[in-house]
Amino acid sequence: MQSLVIDDIGHTAFRDTDAVAPGPGEVLLDVAFVGLCGSDLNTFLGLNPLVELPRIPGHEIGGTVAARGPDVDPEFAVGQGAIVIPYTTCGTCLSCRKGRVNACQFNKTLGVQQDGGLRTQIVLKTDRLIPNDSLSLKHMALVEPLSVGFHAVSRGSVSAADTVLVLGGGMIGVGAILGAKARGAKVIVSEVADSKIDTLRALKVDGVVNPMTDSLSEAVSALTQGAGPDVVIEAVGLGETFRAAVDLAPFSGRVVYVGYAKSEVSYDTKFFNLKELDIFGSRNATLSDFKEVIAYLETHPSIADRLITKVIPWTEADQALAHWVSHRDAVFKIMIDMKDAQ
Repeated sequence: MQSLVIDDIGHTAFRDTDAVAPGPGEVLLDVAFVGLCGSDLNTFLGLNPLVELPRIPGHEIGGTVAARGPDVDPEFAVGQGAIVIPYTTCGTCLSCRKGRVNACQFNKTLGVQQDGGLRTQIVLKTDRLIPNDSLSLKHMALVEPLSVGFHAVSRGSVSAADTVLVLGGGMIGVGAILGAKARGAKVIVSEVADSKIDTLRALKVDGVVNPMTDSLSEAVSALTQGAGPDVVIEAVGLGETFRAAVDLAPFSGRVVYVGYAKSEVSYDTKFFNLKELDIFGSRNATLSDFKEVIAYLETHPSIADRLITKVIPWTEADQALAHWVSHRDAVFKIMIDMKDAQ
């Protein structure tokens, strides 16, 4: 069985790995498409503190059931399409006991704390799979990253009465944009890459601002008639945008951090109190977020196609992350087509 491994900083290689077989409550999944994520890119660049090398990356996965272990529900028949939920849940930590399993203290995400989906086949428990026949296998691999943005929208309790400012127009930011639009909110997005702006406008956002060329605060003020955004969702992960989220939030506003800064961030904390801000962290996604995204993509397949920047065949997958580094400003999503893997 073939796999792709990040074996050193800035280097990937194909490897042969042992075949795997499903145990009780598990299925063997033929991996069809894998989307590359920012966490995979950071691992490749040596910037992901959660990863030990070598590591098989990839947690955005669409595939089909190839074999069933004992005691598997009949809905997971051989040939059934399935979307992967790439997180684990321990069931015993405080988050799990509260029902917030997406924030499990001991989570091990595929491609991060354990080997991921860039391999011919993978064994998974059925509770980590969502059977689906309505989406294409390629679109199935979009569900997880968009779900992370939808979860941030849920954390911010976004409603149709809100104006939402999304900082960052990458895939997680796009998930937040689509999730907020699905709830009827007005959406403004801040994005520094001009090459992404046409695609963002095609999502029917209410404003796109490049903060490198225009004053973000002035543009947001003009677009909101001076009121400011009700909710700011940070989806970049830089100290500057972490601080900007607090600065741009109005009095009694809400701030959701779905990105995370790679170094410590300094704040003028008086604004937390003076504005009486609600500040939320957002991690991973829940089953309900996945289902919302599936329903959205079922009715918006053209948007799904627009978000896939490039499909790379398996035979060239060892060059995919280097390609992303070279074309970073232009990439929403790179997909790996696994059909030639053996």
